[in-house]
Amino acid sequence: MNQSRHRPIRSFVKREGRMTQAQQRALEELLPLYGIEDIETCIDLDALFPRRAPRYLEIGFGMGASLIAMAVDNPDNDYLGIEVHRPGVGSMLIRADEQQLHNLKVINHDAVAVLKQAIPDNSLNGIFLFFPDPWPKKKHHKRRIVQPTFIEQVYRCLKPGGIFHMATDWKDYADYMLNVMATVPGFCNTAGAKHFAARGQRPETKYERRGLRLGHGVWDLVFRKTDGQQKQ
Repeated sequence: MNQSRHRPIRSFVKREGRMTQAQQRALEELLPLYGIEDIETCIDLDALFPRRAPRYLEIGFGMGASLIAMAVDNPDNDYLGIEVHRPGVGSMLIRADEQQLHNLKVINHDAVAVLKQAIPDNSLNGIFLFFPDPWPKKKHHKRRIVQPTFIEQVYRCLKPGGIFHMATDWKDYADYMLNVMATVPGFCNTAGAKHFAARGQRPETKYERRGLRLGHGVWDLVFRKTDGQQKQ
């Protein structure tokens, strides 16, 4: 039997690129301090963060600019970050150590698997998905991370009233996200049905600023977890 036919569809391609010596050293020395290795069982967030504080998760933090900015600007919140590409994790760890952050932990793994296996029910105040791979070709849309089954996991992990904030610089993907969110009960569009949101408190990244200078648009979508009945 051809096992490849049964491999799960990935929302990413693991092209790691060049790993710098500093990034490699950070992975070796800092990942044991900031990292979570076991995603096969549900994470005890109370043990991970030894205080009661609002908890937020960023999926696919890239080089870590937005995650670091949120952790620095909001010391009373705790943050989890998921990123599959190790050079980005290494860069984020370097900056976290420079800032001596104690309100941040990182998971170097596939976000879909992490949400499904490791994040407790009703445990997060917010989940962020900033500039995911848009997979623009129609034949690749099945690889987009925003799918109904993924949104159902987001819903499960959020506390009642928790926020799911997405952003993209691809208008087609923004429209696609709106359409997918409309198929999953339990969320209310904070900007109103079929409307995009303001950027709000989301950090503006270097990549985003470059895109804006080149005339690219950016679309934010902010949905709130409701009682499971209302959707927009």
